[in-house]
Amino acid sequence: MKTYPLHSITIEQAKQLQFHAIDCITRHFDGYEVLSTGDLGVVKGLNKPNYTFKAEKVFADFFGAQDALLVRGAGTAAIRWGLVSMMKPGETILLHQAPIYPTTKVAIETMGLKTIYANFNSPEDVAYVIGKHQNEISGVLIQHTRQKINDAYDLETVIKQIKGLLPNVPILTDDNYAALKVEKIGCQAGAEISTFSCFKILGPEGIGVLVGDKKYIQRAGSFQYSGGSQVQGHEAMEALRGLVYAPMALAVQSEVNEELVTRICSGEIPGIKHAFLANAQSKILLVEFEEEIAEKVLEVTPKYGAAAHPVGSESKYEFAPMIYRISGTFRQQDPSLEKRMIRINPMRSGPDTVLRILKQAMDEIAKGC
Repeated sequence: MKTYPLHSITIEQAKQLQFHAIDCITRHFDGYEVLSTGDLGVVKGLNKPNYTFKAEKVFADFFGAQDALLVRGAGTAAIRWGLVSMMKPGETILLHQAPIYPTTKVAIETMGLKTIYANFNSPEDVAYVIGKHQNEISGVLIQHTRQKINDAYDLETVIKQIKGLLPNVPILTDDNYAALKVEKIGCQAGAEISTFSCFKILGPEGIGVLVGDKKYIQRAGSFQYSGGSQVQGHEAMEALRGLVYAPMALAVQSEVNEELVTRICSGEIPGIKHAFLANAQSKILLVEFEEEIAEKVLEVTPKYGAAAHPVGSESKYEFAPMIYRISGTFRQQDPSLEKRMIRINPMRSGPDTVLRILKQAMDEIAKGC
């Protein structure tokens, strides 16, 4: 089985991102403010907490964008408000020919958007579909991470091609599980809006981020008028702390994944047919067993310390390795994989811990059989 995981940044690149984050923060917050938990309420003239306003400027500067917005509802809401800001109900959106992430599908259906699909892995198919429907398409949504195991498209390449064919049509990218792991997110690669969840970059739960063109970001912000919709100052400051600490943590996680693939494929644990990296949706290790024991492994591994289920799939609460079933979009593509394959995300753990848990689980299952 061939996979095409996204290229992760190095430890050195992650270190520079951390320094860049601090530099951006200190350009907008003074030395007293950085030690505060933030303000509350709707400040006159801003209609949001002052610390939230400043944190949004930091996110915009960090990604080299015109503007940014923090919203309630995590990455799901960020995508929804991004779509609302750039499209009208009933218009037509271009998508990748693949299973749509369930929460994104809800947003599309709620807006009554008509859908047109192109295989983003094939420039020829993209050109053909756009040529056939050029006058219908009003917006484009591209998921940065993989929707299918064999997805291989490069985000920036797809954006450039679509922009060349549809120069006036806005593009929104779902950068969940990619932000702070790769060199560029969508808005840095030519898209109008990038969206992701703070929860997936070690930040607060329930807070989403939109970054990109001021025109669309301000439009999305205009829909967040009520006081209850505002992200409070203490949440914004927590989002900034995630922005600071996530790059290094995620880069270390990537290194651990690489070592795990090498060691498992070398035969360190008997009974495993193959192991490989994939973005499903986060960059994880997929392990395929020689026998259909995936369900049994998932039942046993929590006993030995593996997280039993995701919280935010890379949230600040998930430090123990997560050993879990393969993603819904992958199961939808090939239901048989669920019986013989699992996914492993080491989170903050080292490779020895992951391998120890996996070996203990498989030894127990072997004795039981």
